[in-house]
Amino acid sequence: MLAVENLKVAYGQSVVIPEFSFDAPKGEIVGIVGRNGMGKTTLFKALIGMIPSASGSIKVDEKELVKKPSYERVANGVAFVPQGRMIFPYLTVYENLISGVSGSLDQEDIDEIYSLFPVLEEMSKRKGGNLSGGQQQQLAIGRALMTKPKVLLLDEPTEGIQPSIIKEISRSLRKIGEMKDLTIVVSEQVLSFVLDTCDSVMVIDTGRLVREDRREDVDAEMIKEMLAV
Repeated sequence: MLAVENLKVAYGQSVVIPEFSFDAPKGEIVGIVGRNGMGKTTLFKALIGMIPSASGSIKVDEKELVKKPSYERVANGVAFVPQGRMIFPYLTVYENLISGVSGSLDQEDIDEIYSLFPVLEEMSKRKGGNLSGGQQQQLAIGRALMTKPKVLLLDEPTEGIQPSIIKEISRSLRKIGEMKDLTIVVSEQVLSFVLDTCDSVMVIDTGRLVREDRREDVDAEMIKEMLAV
């Protein structure tokens, strides 16, 4: 569903991602782990079009998106939940959810989000800024799902969230992937979350893919050492 080939990303003369290639199959959850500063957020911003790619290919459902602006990538099935969530603090939960909807609003879509994240229905009239970090993350994911994506990108979804809510988000992502046959790509530093959630795990180091394993084949101790260096 998502195919990235020889992607190069640079800020001016500073190359952050010299070359990165990976495939994320339909219906699977792919985890990308790496230390701070290794290029995870830059990669995700390039995938959604927030920063330009110097070269390479980004295809969703075999359609080339690398030269398209962000709004066209969203229209072609890519949704992005950024690090820090970036919800609208002065809008209600409901208003946040519908903020990215293009065209007519389908109540069934809202009801589906509420079934995945019941707390959002309970707090639908509350301002987004009054929610806890975990609730805001659920809101950000729900808002992204309202665009009916084919590929959902999540950048550091566990940041600043208590362990019990992290487990709840993991369960929700698995459920979302199964219900919607949706491809999910997660950037993370918390290896335990990735192993609980993802079907495959990739390690990024200085903008390059240095290791890739199916979840059942992951050597957790080796990856922990790579993340700790």
